[in-house]
Amino acid sequence: MSSASTTPLAPSPNIRHPQWVVAAVCALSMMSTIGVSMAYPILAPIFVGGAADGFTRFAGLDPRLLMGVALAANPLGILIGSLFIGPLSDRYGRRALLTFTLTACFVGNLITAFALHERWYLLFIAARFATGLTEGNTAVARALLADLGEQGVDRTKAFASLNACLYMGWLLGPLVGGLTLPLGEPVPFVLAALAMLPCQLVLQLALPRQAPRPSEPLHLLKAMREQQALGLLAKDRRLVPLFLLQLSYTLGINALYEFSPLWLLEKLGLSSVGIAWVTAAQCAAMTLASLAAGRFSRGKPRLAGAARAALLASVCIIALALAPGWLGVLCIIGAGASQSLYNAVLPAWMSERFAEHGQGRVMGLLTTTFCIANVLIALVGSALALLSVRAVMGVGGIACLLSAWMLLRHARRAG
Repeated sequence: MSSASTTPLAPSPNIRHPQWVVAAVCALSMMSTIGVSMAYPILAPIFVGGAADGFTRFAGLDPRLLMGVALAANPLGILIGSLFIGPLSDRYGRRALLTFTLTACFVGNLITAFALHERWYLLFIAARFATGLTEGNTAVARALLADLGEQGVDRTKAFASLNACLYMGWLLGPLVGGLTLPLGEPVPFVLAALAMLPCQLVLQLALPRQAPRPSEPLHLLKAMREQQALGLLAKDRRLVPLFLLQLSYTLGINALYEFSPLWLLEKLGLSSVGIAWVTAAQCAAMTLASLAAGRFSRGKPRLAGAARAALLASVCIIALALAPGWLGVLCIIGAGASQSLYNAVLPAWMSERFAEHGQGRVMGLLTTTFCIANVLIALVGSALALLSVRAVMGVGGIACLLSAWMLLRHARRAG
């Protein structure tokens, strides 16, 4: 492979006010996340708490299994898309990739709403998958902020600000989704589509243009094949243990994200509105923790801090597997806050250690790992949920605990 096909895209050299770009990226990410996250608190009420019909009992299957497939379809799309979106933004520019993906998300969410209205389960799953293909925008947003590190922007603080806005999106999205579900099951997905419109406005007005990297012509499919994020594991063996510990950690976190709504439905009897309020409280704690992580950042990011956050998350998720009643709500909130502290450290650390591979590709690897875990726990968790949703949380907590142990070992070696 030629060097031209691997050299990362240079950041825009004439950004007069990089902090304004940070603010624009954070605003864009928050609005995009609102659209993505609306579905999370409503799938359990739709499938498990909804009417028994050809949609929620498709092919005579248990609604928990159908919900698991629905949970897996979107992150499976994000997984495949994130292999390429971040790396391709290194070549073709961050703004160009974001323009395309936001447009595709707009169309995909409208088709999802139509499928739900017509009660076509297979079209619903296909639309969720297709929408996910272009929802891996977090890698591009992180790459934009990592680019600005060359212009004096503190990456740890920038990532903490981005995470705070992402969590704010996760606060508002589930809240809007849960509160609007009583108006009709397609409504949250229509609103998710409409959320892409202000994202496009911010993108076109505020983000700098970035010319594609000058190089020999490279066919799009060839670029996707040569620059996909998982290829980094073969290119740089130092990333393999980081991939494994990140996979273990995100298995636990996704168990919390995907199945805490089912826990709240079955153990506390909450409706979509109640689930939305608990999710909002969790995301509010995540936002505050992320802002605190950025405010009190000192020097270079340290892996030991991420390990402590992973350990705290594991304690909260294991406790959720055992907690009676409303005590579980505190466990959900505490695990979320721990996740925000973890995410303020690891991306910044990796952007510094592996910048030579291209920030889009490195951040794409993190997003890809998250999505692999998302798909795995959605499928395995839905089977475990047939026994008990507490079993899902127990497995998730153990996975986080294993990740914390691996992180501590890696931190001692990496320094």
